[in-house]
Formats: sequence, structure tokens, C-alpha cells
Amino acid sequence: MDFSQAIEFIKQFETHRVMKTLETLNLQELVRNPYFLGGTGTLAIIAFLMHWRLLLTVILAITGFIALLAYTFEQGVSLDGGVGSDSLMIFVIGGAALVFLVIYMLFIRSE
Repeated sequence: MDFSQAIEFIKQFETHRVMKTLETLNLQELVRNPYFLGGTGTLAIIAFLMHWRLLLTVILAITGFIALLAYTFEQGVSLDGGVGSDSLMIFVIGGAALVFLVIYMLFIRSE
């Protein structure tokens, strides 16, 4: 693999290409996909058994955030009912819980 092939590989990750991929991604399908759930669960169990805290924390954070976004988008996000709408409050509280979990797993919890 020479330098020009490496540059071509990196060009696949340009911002507009990544944004286009994220726009076409359907979170509802991802959350309900048994291969995604099985793979994530298997990786989480392996990380837990091998005491890989960082990997376990990343898996839990990403999976939790995807589930939180899918639930929020399913409920619909609107500020018509004011800032205290139910779906927005669930998103904020769930996001705060995820941040607390990540901080706890990485910095507070010791083995």
C-alpha cells in the first residue's frame, strides 16, 4: 500500500460524505436490528469479562446514545409545548445519566 492509496482511503471520510451517510442512517432500524444488538451485547460481555473498562464504557455510551436518539425521534421533538416537552426532558435526563455513567466508569470506579 503506497501513499496515494492511503490518501484515497482517507478521502472517503470527508465531512460531506460522512454527513450524507448519517442523514440516510435510520436509527429505528439500527436499534431493532438483531445483528447490531447481538454484536453489541457480545462485545459488552467480552469487555466486562476481560476487565476492559474503556471499551465497555464506549460500548455502553454509544449504544445508550443511539437508543436515546431513536426513542426521542420516535416520540417527536417539538418545542411547541414549551421547553419542558416530555420528549425533550427525556432526552436531557437520559443524556445526563449517560454522561454520569461514563464519568463514573472512567474516573470514579476503581477495581
